[in-house]
Amino acid sequence: MSAHVAAVDLGATSGRVILGEVGPGELRMHTVARFPNTPVELPDGLHWNIVELYRSILDGLRDAGREAQRRSGAQLQSIGIDSWAVDYALLRRGSMLGVPFHYRDARGARAAELAHKRIPFAELYARNGLQYLPFNTVYQYVAEVLDETRIAQADRALLIPDLLGYWLTGAEVAERTNASTTGLLSLAGEWDFDLAQQLGIPTEILPQLVDPGTEIGTLRERVGEATGLDTRVPVLAVGSHDTASAVVGIPMTDPDVAFISCGTWGLVGVELEAPVVTEASRAANFTNERGVDGRTRFLHNVMGLWVLSETIRGWERVDGESIDLGELLAAAADVGTPQPVFDVNDPVFAPPGDMHARIADWLAGHGLAVPSGRAELVRSILESLAAAFADAVHRAAELSGKRVGAIHLVGGGSLNTLLCQLTADRALLRVVAGPVEATALGNLVVQARALGAVRGDLEALRALIAQTVDLRRFTPRVSSN
Repeated sequence: MSAHVAAVDLGATSGRVILGEVGPGELRMHTVARFPNTPVELPDGLHWNIVELYRSILDGLRDAGREAQRRSGAQLQSIGIDSWAVDYALLRRGSMLGVPFHYRDARGARAAELAHKRIPFAELYARNGLQYLPFNTVYQYVAEVLDETRIAQADRALLIPDLLGYWLTGAEVAERTNASTTGLLSLAGEWDFDLAQQLGIPTEILPQLVDPGTEIGTLRERVGEATGLDTRVPVLAVGSHDTASAVVGIPMTDPDVAFISCGTWGLVGVELEAPVVTEASRAANFTNERGVDGRTRFLHNVMGLWVLSETIRGWERVDGESIDLGELLAAAADVGTPQPVFDVNDPVFAPPGDMHARIADWLAGHGLAVPSGRAELVRSILESLAAAFADAVHRAAELSGKRVGAIHLVGGGSLNTLLCQLTADRALLRVVAGPVEATALGNLVVQARALGAVRGDLEALRALIAQTVDLRRFTPRVSSN
């Protein structure tokens, strides 16, 4: 029998609720709700509008229940939640202490400097295997300690998907794949309480760890009333870090592949059986994040489509109207002259704001010509992203010792034909593009396996996905701009 399950999939700019029907040889998904995820600038910094997100999720779950009834007369059997990593809410006796900060808020950089004075980064890396990113949760917690207000009152800290699961069920837990992005999880996958104490972080705020497939709890009575769902419906832990679910959802039928999960961020790497924690991997700023079934995602964060989308938003503010992305990408593909490549990973491109001006300043400052028009600038952005992706793929292979013969590119970036082709050209590897909704697919199949609707290891789940999705393939051209 097929299972009818709902995936709540939250990205940095939008969210969706997807109904899945999953069984042996069967995998169908229907998007029942889409909603924006727009941060809010408050006097103390940039925050997530988490309450509005929760309202949208409740509406989406109501729609998922109705759609399951309409399609097959079935009841929704479970719910799984994934989101971006590192951000959290502090709670006291179940109540939230302030609105969660956005990872693009600037408070983490100073806290990271102070943390590294107590524990050098080389030691941190040896203990948690994480690359340096100023917004890693551990640095955000140190910022809280420096502030001496909220964290002193808190008795719990919950990462975003765990917070939403708590609001749905009342259970306070930390799903392990997402917890691995905090910087407070040891390489063995357990909380490093000694590390937390060394940094002044109260250990009592760290909740019980659970693995994907674990039942977190059943719906609160008020949630049942708001959604029309039976309160016996369980919320199941999935790979709650969206990249963990995305990697489950990649139809990798060949073991010798690298992955790129491309959305706002580009997560580029390989799946391994164990972490790689060497001086070379630390110097290359590669990270080891836990995956579903104890796998390791050995990867590097690339700035991703954020650079392109923020550039276009700036143009739209100037023009006062929307820009047709398809037309812009077509014009970029037709650009016949070589365009400059810049370092998309430069921190100057991380904050919101006038991206066009920052790219122009970077190019001029490095003695490179600034593209003459919008199509040329878009081509420069995509060439630069492709170059960063290709470099990260080859570095991942070199550092891990894993042979890589192809690249699977999933997420929203898989729809960008020009980006896919440029990545193949620069990596000199075949690129397999799709599925777009890899994260939701990974979320759905982990739920279905927990319910017993499907069985097997990750390879079996990926084989099911491979049977049910359309993929596009890009072969390296002899030359590219």
